[in-house]
Amino acid sequence: MEGEAINTPNYPDHTSGANNVSGAATRALSLFFGTDDMTFVVTTTNTTPGIPQTRTYTKFSDASLDVVEARILEGIHFRFADEDARKQGRHVAQWVFGHFLKPLE
Repeated sequence: MEGEAINTPNYPDHTSGANNVSGAATRALSLFFGTDDMTFVVTTTNTTPGIPQTRTYTKFSDASLDVVEARILEGIHFRFADEDARKQGRHVAQWVFGHFLKPLE
């Protein structure tokens, strides 16, 4: 059914794991490519009734903002848990990129 809600999962609200990962991944990609401006397409079949859905983004950060909104709209997290997690993930990516992902010499 379209618009069918998911059950609230039985794990802590703060911080959001999905937003932590998406914040880190999108920040790492921005750092790797040297820009947040990148057009890319995401397709999912994890929908009801299983019809593929596609979204086009022009920035990595826009994709991570969508994850924030999705988790709120699905009733999984409060906004502060998603925004804090996104920020946390971005900081982790920044640190890892600066300390471990060094250019090959």
